[in-house]
Amino acid sequence: MTAVSPLPAVLALLLAVASAALIARRCGAPAAQGRHAAIDGLRGYLAFFVFLHHGCVWYFFLRSDNWSVPPSNLYTHFGQSSVALFFMITAFLFFSKLIEARTRPLDWAYLYASRICRLFPLYFFAMCLLFACVAWLSGGVLRDSPSQLLRGMMQWLTFTIGGAGDLNGVLHTTSIMAGVTWSLPYEWYFYFSLPLLALFVAVLPPLPWLVLAAICIGHFIDGQPDLMLVSSFLGGICAAVLCRLPAFVSFAHRPLASLFVLACLACTVLLFPSAYAPGPLILLGLAFSLIASGSSLFGILTHAASRTLGEFAYGIYLLHGILLFTFFHFVLGLTQARALSVSAYWTLVVALTPVLILCGFLAFICIEKPMMKKTRWLVSVFQAPIRLKSKRRPAKS
Repeated sequence: MTAVSPLPAVLALLLAVASAALIARRCGAPAAQGRHAAIDGLRGYLAFFVFLHHGCVWYFFLRSDNWSVPPSNLYTHFGQSSVALFFMITAFLFFSKLIEARTRPLDWAYLYASRICRLFPLYFFAMCLLFACVAWLSGGVLRDSPSQLLRGMMQWLTFTIGGAGDLNGVLHTTSIMAGVTWSLPYEWYFYFSLPLLALFVAVLPPLPWLVLAAICIGHFIDGQPDLMLVSSFLGGICAAVLCRLPAFVSFAHRPLASLFVLACLACTVLLFPSAYAPGPLILLGLAFSLIASGSSLFGILTHAASRTLGEFAYGIYLLHGILLFTFFHFVLGLTQARALSVSAYWTLVVALTPVLILCGFLAFICIEKPMMKKTRWLVSVFQAPIRLKSKRRPAKS
């Protein structure tokens, strides 16, 4: 078996689905959410594929100290295509909200409060784990100046929008998180762009939101983002339009559509070494548009185990890097990890699968779910200064 054999990926995926099925049986599966239920199932597989991608990256990183994409189309696409599809999901869901806002007013404060409550609490927890790893690796000794360390920590705490450098002299700090935070600034800038995108569907947001969007997008452009990554969001926007065409939706519900989705994914992996090019992004966009319109890959994406796996997707995505790092550094030890044979290495990574699924489950139950219920409270906090100012304003005579 080679280091890029697909066999460990298949075994790990089966184990992940089995673990999710066990959780669904014990604790209940999340309800299928409307006509886009397949997207909920898709999320979990994408997050788990990123884990497999970084499992392969770690094998070569241990032996070369070089963090780079694996020498395999399959394992490369496990990471790159999954992130591209994550971007499409984000664009689809939120551009759909803009389209619906033409007939139903959109609560912008609630939208952004929901994003904060959904993304920040677990991210903050992951950052605490990251900082703990840095403190341990640096022996509790302050190697950077206090101001430099504080600045670096703030960059990490703000979703690495301002960068993600090494902390306290610990080289390859990003490897602790498997580098997954790079995608989060793109997600946040897309959220910030929504008031401007709303203009394209004849929705006029309040002026303060438009000003905020213009400032954020100006900052984003100044940072010279990768246009191929940005174009991934276009696939989701196109899907939001296509899913409103009856003929397209009708085709998406046919078995032939599921075959077409699988063919698009297979062509992406077999024909292109990277997902970040026009050809693969078009294929991924077509596949995603069909899934968003109702194709469930013969019921796989809407199965209870898939929906359960999807519910933990953010935790799987955010925590798998820390799990791999902790195992190789603190449990096994780098010296022994480097000496592992290919089969022994992948056996251990596959064995980590149920641990990762359990971590995702606990993160959702203990952190994500309770904090998502605080959205209305956070909106009231945002609006409190406005209400206070209104009360202090003297009445007109």
